Amino acid sequence: MKLAPVVLFTYNRLDYLKQTIEHLKENVYANESSLYIFSDGPKDEKDELKVKEVRKYLKSICYFKELHIIERQYNIGLAENVIDGVTTIVNLFDKVIVLEDDLITSRYFLKFMNEALDFYADIPKVMCISGYNCPIEIEGLPELFFVQDGQTWGWATWKRAWSLYERNPEKLIKTFTKSMIKRFDFNNSGQYWYQVVKNYEGTLKSWGIFWSATIFLNDGLTLFPRESFVNHIGKKGTNFGNVNFYDVKISEKQSWTFPTQIEENCIARKRIEKFLHSVKSPWWIRLLKSLIPINVKKTKILKIFNTKLLFL
Repeated sequence: MKLAPVVLFTYNRLDYLKQTIEHLKENVYANESSLYIFSDGPKDEKDELKVKEVRKYLKSICYFKELHIIERQYNIGLAENVIDGVTTIVNLFDKVIVLEDDLITSRYFLKFMNEALDFYADIPKVMCISGYNCPIEIEGLPELFFVQDGQTWGWATWKRAWSLYERNPEKLIKTFTKSMIKRFDFNNSGQYWYQVVKNYEGTLKSWGIFWSATIFLNDGLTLFPRESFVNHIGKKGTNFGNVNFYDVKISEKQSWTFPTQIEENCIARKRIEKFLHSVKSPWWIRLLKSLIPINVKKTKILKIFNTKLLFL
């Protein structure tokens, strides 16, 4: 089995980055894997020192078969960093494993991702491998299953699938019907289509939602584990106080049987849908977001309400 290169995107959060690297180093296959790190440039003088600290640490990383550090000369933002980085590496190697600097992994994350990439390499309908699954009820679910989604907290894909990727919110607005929106948004959960609209309006510049849309429009599927090989430590998402509803326990499962029946698991989809609705912001928070002027700093709003809200 030829191992896929691992791509890691980072900016200015050294504490999270160190945790990500330390867990990745413990992975089976880590010392046989090539690691490509894309370090975004500073936005301003305030961030310049933090970025320098990150880049100093990056140069001290060892243990991997190869280490390649790509330093952006100026800040291009997460969306452009990820799109350009994934495109560059997947075009060179035909497959890629993708991480960001606020994810910690199981020792068997790379093993799972590489074996899945190898198993489904020639099945076009399978477009993505996810290492993360949100904390849904797992009773009655198989150890691995397919859902039409594009989870991006520790994922992998092939050139054949990523070549279909398109970040075009205007096109989606014109293409999606009400019934398509309802399904894409997991029965109007408010977590997906909202992001498309905000990108269209220019108040948000993201990339992940367009990967989900790419999979959706091409009738593709993503392979999910019942129990996650990845956990998100950046505390983004729908948080109230110190509660993170997306926290999961990392699986230490070492072997698995890949499903050969390539179809969406309806039970898993319903449970993901239920979870997304459960963490949906109350109506008054969504109204507040829509009324906040773009030039108002979100941190001021956070201080006013003394709670962490989801500002996408």
